[in-house]
Amino acid sequence: MKYTLIIEKGRESGHVTYAPALKGCVSQGETKEQALDNMREAIELYVEALLEDGLPVPQQEECEL
Repeated sequence: MKYTLIIEKGRESGHVTYAPALKGCVSQGETKEQALDNMREAIELYVEALLEDGLPVPQQEECEL
């Protein structure tokens, strides 16, 4: 699955990233690359937890412009 990720500069340092389609799935890193790597791992764990609990995995919503 593919999700849109948002990366923002942290308030004090580093970068924060999140996937709007995955409520509460957030990660961070000192660099953008580290933040993205950490987010990939966070998404894997998030989806795994949903599946273990028998919950649906959110899909990326497509929007037309």
